[in-house]
Amino acid sequence: QVQLVESGGGLVQPGGSLKLSCAASRIIFSVYTMGWYRQAPGKQRELVATITSGGRINSVDSVKGRFTISRDNAKNTVYLQMNSLKPEDTAVYYCNARFGSECWGQGTQVTVSS
Repeated sequence: QVQLVESGGGLVQPGGSLKLSCAASRIIFSVYTMGWYRQAPGKQRELVATITSGGRINSVDSVKGRFTISRDNAKNTVYLQMNSLKPEDTAVYYCNARFGSECWGQGTQVTVSS
């Protein structure tokens, strides 16, 4: 069974940075489209960014210029570098792996507050 384990969440002040990691196991990581999604309290889960097996990136307008998704196929890991964080970025961030079917990690909390 595919396993995705996120790490790197926490509490940060507005304008600060965090880097999330998602380590995948039991998959041929390099063929999967990997993504980050987030869910704020009382809201639906939304796309943050995805990166295909070929490195093509898609991201939501609200994070462009601030967040960067990347992947290291040798480490079976996808990253989300988050800079210039805002209170509205506060959410649980989920890792997603998709190749036909999809699977999700357990989520990591990101809280942006002074």
